[in-house]
Amino acid sequence: MSMSGKVVAITGAARGIGAQTARDLVRKGARVALIGLEPDELASVAAELGTGHPWFEADVTDPESIKAAIDESARQLGGLDVVMANAGVAPYGTVRDHDPRTFTKTVDVNLNGVFHTARAALPHLVERRGYLLVVSSLSAFAPIGGMAAYTASKAGSEALASALSSEVGHLGVAVGSAHPSWVDTDLVRDVSADLPSFRAMRAKLPWPMHSTTNVVDCSRAFVAGMERRARRVYVPRSVMLMHWLRNLPASRLVERLMRPTVRKLMPRMEAEVAELGRGFSARNDKLQRK
Repeated sequence: MSMSGKVVAITGAARGIGAQTARDLVRKGARVALIGLEPDELASVAAELGTGHPWFEADVTDPESIKAAIDESARQLGGLDVVMANAGVAPYGTVRDHDPRTFTKTVDVNLNGVFHTARAALPHLVERRGYLLVVSSLSAFAPIGGMAAYTASKAGSEALASALSSEVGHLGVAVGSAHPSWVDTDLVRDVSADLPSFRAMRAKLPWPMHSTTNVVDCSRAFVAGMERRARRVYVPRSVMLMHWLRNLPASRLVERLMRPTVRKLMPRMEAEVAELGRGFSARNDKLQRK
């Protein structure tokens, strides 16, 4: 479908992939509603996009908050054709030393937040026979140490998208999941800056698990996925290989290859997180404590 004249709501739209996707959609003639937790950033992106693109402060972990934002987006823009469930967080630490509140908050944002967003969006998408894009991750089928909470939540969001696709297809609604590898965003840069062990771990990952995509290329792939009403979007395309070989990262072969690296880096990561005294980046830690 052409995005010209279409209405799209994006969660996690204040920066990074969400903000860039909004820019690319507007260039194609779409109208966009921006939803997120950072009002100043949302207002800045909306001003850049021009008139006719509202923004709403909302928390995807709060069903009433996200429903109000979705409903008001539809009211102001005359309906919704596409919703992109993009809001997400990436915590720090291993299961052994994770702050339980950080782990559960990650699942709440990355998985429960997708559920709340989808549930709020579906009445509008059914009305317009629209499309829901759930932003999962390469991590959904390529787990690595130090990312258990993120991997579990993103694998859950992929499974949710697959189940939902079969539930609403007969209503004319298409559902897809997006699986980017590392994207050069604030989220990835924050973790890299805080944890030297994370940078070292990424450098040791085999291709294509270590590949990094810029946010512009990622956004273009997402918009193309919307136009195709794609069941899956891979960024970069080589991530498709990991989907079909999804059991390989957890295999004994890869475990043996990574064992020397993991043995050295996991204790370093645990020590670095303990020294930081927080389970998220400084920016996300502040946002999640609102």
